[in-house]
Amino acid sequence: MITSLTEHVTLIAAQAEVVGAFFLGRLPVLVLANGEVVLAEIGAETRLKLHDDGAILTAASDGGRVYTGGDDGKVFAVDATGKVEALAQEKGWIDALAARDGALAWSCGKTVRARDAKGEVKTFTAPSSARGLAFFPKGYRLAVAHYGGASLWFPNVQGGVEALNWKGSHLDVTVAPDARFVVTSMQESALHGWRLSDKNDMRMTGYPAKSRSLCWSHDGAWLATSGAEGCIVWPFAGKDGPMGKAPRECGVRSDVLVTAVAFHPGALVVAIGYDDGWIVLVRLVDAAEILARRVEEGARDAISALAFDSKGGRLAFGTRGGAAGVLDFPKG
Repeated sequence: MITSLTEHVTLIAAQAEVVGAFFLGRLPVLVLANGEVVLAEIGAETRLKLHDDGAILTAASDGGRVYTGGDDGKVFAVDATGKVEALAQEKGWIDALAARDGALAWSCGKTVRARDAKGEVKTFTAPSSARGLAFFPKGYRLAVAHYGGASLWFPNVQGGVEALNWKGSHLDVTVAPDARFVVTSMQESALHGWRLSDKNDMRMTGYPAKSRSLCWSHDGAWLATSGAEGCIVWPFAGKDGPMGKAPRECGVRSDVLVTAVAFHPGALVVAIGYDDGWIVLVRLVDAAEILARRVEEGARDAISALAFDSKGGRLAFGTRGGAAGVLDFPKG
């Protein structure tokens, strides 16, 4: 059995905090806090300075382009050829982005805008600052996280807003692949979820830190989350989701916290990044672990971004300290 894949990692000198890691086909793309985007073709990296006057705060991708939002209020898109398009200019910083099938959404304070694939923009004013955005897997619908819960918005429907209420500050938001559940991360180091069929609430607590990385398995049966000493994986296969069920905990390591998670696109394997820079792959069916990245003891540099390519043959990662790399899985 393979116990380590560290020799299959190619390092990339990002040189700044990695805000996001994505793939456009097989091309790894790193989004950096210093305003740059790196098209990280191994041995032929291309650096693009998108935000000249500010930092990149958030990033997203729909597989065709990578989108960036900065504290300069600007939103850009870049494709695999390096073509850059300016999409928006707001009067404050960009808090969140979401992208799917050529559609894009961004938030600036209470203002949320959705731009469809044809370029038409619609606007929604959230009850408070919109901290998280997520498109539904089908249809033109958006989940918006804010103080007091989440809002579900149909941009093309007049008055098409549905409220999901729960007290507290909601940060990130994600929608289940079958669109039956909406889950938010919270300032109070917890998750909160709603079953949309009846708006029944789900409280997911016990995290020692805020859970800021959420990722669904390819079959929608599991939700992997950061914020603990291991990856907390919640079951969503049944009609009740995790209600009344205990989560699984995998990849547990003492005295470190999980900071980033990413599910393989076709297998029940989750990549787990930690605040000391390690990366471990865990197979859910038997909890088997494979080491993907090891760093020297004491050299804490948290994993800030993890992403598989669409076929699951490559894994890109980045850290807060500016390290990055690509793992190419051996064939066979």
